[in-house]
Amino acid sequence: MIRSAKPSDVPAIHAMIRELADYERAPQEAKATEEQLREALFGAHPAVFALIAEETGGAGEPGGPVGFALWFRNFSTWTGTHGVYLEDLYVTSRARGGGHGKALLAELARICVERGYARFEWSVLDWNEPAIGFYAALGAEPMDEWTVRRLSGEPLRGLAAQAMGTAVTSDSLSEATSLSN
Repeated sequence: MIRSAKPSDVPAIHAMIRELADYERAPQEAKATEEQLREALFGAHPAVFALIAEETGGAGEPGGPVGFALWFRNFSTWTGTHGVYLEDLYVTSRARGGGHGKALLAELARICVERGYARFEWSVLDWNEPAIGFYAALGAEPMDEWTVRRLSGEPLRGLAAQAMGTAVTSDSLSEATSLSN
């Protein structure tokens, strides 16, 4: 069963994010707290959303979360429409192969079609052959002509300093962000 996440799902989502980080060989990178996730997903102006895959327990009752998809809207200037960017897709090891991942992706595809979105995109690590094969079987095509770029840490603060005309520290960036909200 696929459903929208609820605030009570945050601990399970957080735990699955930690499991995903372990699987992706980057446990030290998963720094988000439950509080940050709760605010991002259920705060005053959420810009990120989550779906939950639940196993069905006895008598058709939900058996608890076994997977999640965390996503947000993006926008294409070429098509003039929104799309969905899938940040994370994860199904627990005990529930893999049960159709939960495909069901999560199918629900996101339904959201795209229903809302008139033009695209559904995500990234996959180049060594994750099981995921690459799974996505290819769905008809997802690689975008080999694109490369991903990221600014974080000092390079991010340095570029921000050029716009602000001053050196940017984590504290001053937090202060500037809170003033703009």
